[in-house]
Amino acid sequence: MNALHQLPYRVLHRCRVPAWTIACALVLPGLVHAAEPTVRRVPDTIAQRTQACTVCHGQQGRATNAGYFPRIAGKPAAYLYNQLVNFREGRRTYAAMTHLVDHLSDAYLQEIADYFASLNLPYPAPQTLDAPAPVLERGQALVRHGDAQRKIPACVQCHGAAMTGVAPAFPGLLGLPRDYLVAQLGAWQDHKRRAVAPDCMAQVAAQLSVDDVSAIATWLSAQPLPPNTTAIAATATGLPLECGSGVHGGTPP
Repeated sequence: MNALHQLPYRVLHRCRVPAWTIACALVLPGLVHAAEPTVRRVPDTIAQRTQACTVCHGQQGRATNAGYFPRIAGKPAAYLYNQLVNFREGRRTYAAMTHLVDHLSDAYLQEIADYFASLNLPYPAPQTLDAPAPVLERGQALVRHGDAQRKIPACVQCHGAAMTGVAPAFPGLLGLPRDYLVAQLGAWQDHKRRAVAPDCMAQVAAQLSVDDVSAIATWLSAQPLPPNTTAIAATATGLPLECGSGVHGGTPP
């Protein structure tokens, strides 16, 4: 009777004929079968568990250069790990990121970082086209040589001669959207983005003018990627500044 009580009224109405037992016997199995949920088994893989990341950062973390969100695929694992920790501990502020990592352990953040770092995927074509030559020249000069008089080190000293990053923790800066680069340099200048002390990028950004920021971002976003886009190994020459986030876990070099 419990099963009958769950049947729709129209079915019970039809079952009031003398042969109701036969009719219900024919109808009930079909209803029970239709009520059975379809079981969809989702694979328990790190690729599946990081789909929340790809909503913003693009399929497999290879965000296109048309948006604000940066590419994370292929970045050095220690860099990605440090940024996840920075979001969790409030040194970087973005509500969606903080919500995602707020309760995740160091081990799980490392697993996420290792996964995206392992993805060696193609880059899109450069975003910036037909930029003014003086702006490109200024940007290239700062990236390649810096400005010693203003205590601005060359970007290549930390991010590598090809600007594809330096292991274990410096990211490549090519292939990133111009707007994202401008926003991040501005965030360091406004102390909205921080890293483990000593915060070398905050020191560098503090010396940059508005025109410097624009020129650097314009030049970087206009460059094609070299055939090998992976981060290079660190050299013995050292860094131009002490940098707390220069290695895994934020331990100063």
